[in-house]
Amino acid sequence: MSTPKPDGPAPPEGIVLRDAAHGLAETAPWLGMPLQALVQHRPFTLPWHASVLEVAQTMRDHGVSSVLLVHEGHLKGLVTDRDLRNRVVAAGLDLSGPAAHIATLNPIRLDQRSPTFEALLLMTRHNIHHVPVMDGQRLVGMVTASDLMRQQSTSPIHLASDIHRQTTLEGLAGIGRQIKGLQTHLSAANTSAYIIGHIITAITDALTLRLIELTEAELGPPPVPYVWVAAGSQGRCEQTAKSDQDNCMVLSDDYKPALHGSYFQTLARRVCDGLAACGYVHCPGEMMAMTDTWRQPVHIWRQYFERWTDSPDSKALMLITVFFDLRAVHGQFELLQALRQEVLAQTPQKSLFLAHVVNNAHKQRPPLNLFGHIAISHSGAHAGTVDLKNHAITPIVDLARIHALEAGLLEVNTCDRLERASELGELSEQGSRDLRDALEFVSSLRIAHQSHCMQRGLEPDNHLHLQELSNFQRSHLREAFSVIQTLQDVWAQRYPLSLL
Repeated sequence: MSTPKPDGPAPPEGIVLRDAAHGLAETAPWLGMPLQALVQHRPFTLPWHASVLEVAQTMRDHGVSSVLLVHEGHLKGLVTDRDLRNRVVAAGLDLSGPAAHIATLNPIRLDQRSPTFEALLLMTRHNIHHVPVMDGQRLVGMVTASDLMRQQSTSPIHLASDIHRQTTLEGLAGIGRQIKGLQTHLSAANTSAYIIGHIITAITDALTLRLIELTEAELGPPPVPYVWVAAGSQGRCEQTAKSDQDNCMVLSDDYKPALHGSYFQTLARRVCDGLAACGYVHCPGEMMAMTDTWRQPVHIWRQYFERWTDSPDSKALMLITVFFDLRAVHGQFELLQALRQEVLAQTPQKSLFLAHVVNNAHKQRPPLNLFGHIAISHSGAHAGTVDLKNHAITPIVDLARIHALEAGLLEVNTCDRLERASELGELSEQGSRDLRDALEFVSSLRIAHQSHCMQRGLEPDNHLHLQELSNFQRSHLREAFSVIQTLQDVWAQRYPLSLL
């Protein structure tokens, strides 16, 4: 009999999904429905000691694709029809053996009040098709991919399933080319920028995970524990169809370069090159795991963060915008979690560091002229446009990161950081709401503009011609720029140049 499987995949680090009122598309109201609305039947459970045969018979008798294993009223494991096929029949296991040996232990679960969107994200990110639904500690039912399929489009789930079925880089690259179409479809359905960012990022995570799995299958298991980490927009779950790759690796301190260096160098190179083949170009600044500098054991990463926060020169400030937005994607999540907790416990006390970060962020101002009108670029390849990413989205991301550093917040997503800062009293409720609304509005304009570019056969970019906007939209864009400038000025007064 096989040994018990490890616990199910941990929920994505740093993602705090917001309530259904956050910009859900009117054309897809099911995304905001609480999961309890999708639960049609009572959960089918068996005792923890049930046999594989009992599980299979229960599925047959009730026409279901999963059975939950419970012990003293608590959910302990999940067995699906796929488990029976792949881990019992194909492996020739004894049907009288305990089902716990082929179950997913401690499966990912969601509260019945969670929006359907959250279940879609988990299925997309982890290539799972069953999510137990809870009311506190009480099991109330199961939501499956088929339940979502009956509601409306499930293209993200289908893409994720296709990703995990691929056995070649060519197959993964073909799926990567579909991401632009996915964004266009979501934008046409008026899906919020917040949701689009999470869905596009979940697909990136799935591609990354499959590339790692295929490479490890060829190289063998890793010689020491490690965690593959998403940085930048992928780390924040804010990707669009136009994204390069920012990633790194945190290795266990058991790592020995002479013994283990070649393995991790090969793994990182193949995954990063694979992502490039899938449409995520190599980072121009080489901030990727394939670069030796960004593939280091925990104690070296600790030294990096100490150096950046103690001596924040221009290079350090640039690196901070990438490597303070980290989220674990695969491996030993605890390696990153412990490092981030340690670093963020120290940043609130480093006033000089915070002053440098604020001053650096203040240099990136939204383009408003002295009369409060939007100022377009007058030269270069993008003359006559406004750079929505660098002149609007990046400043909001910077402001949210400043709040995270000053308050030691573990949240990574920009909206989640702003909301958490408001809850803690670090940012006024009005200021938080204004910045979140500004980010949603500008990001939606950016996504719609990129979709328009792709529909015309052009590469998506971030440079918007004001002629693309109605007078109403221009007015709102101007207000968004004003909100950003106002909050930038508040921080500049809080950390004046005299502190530097």
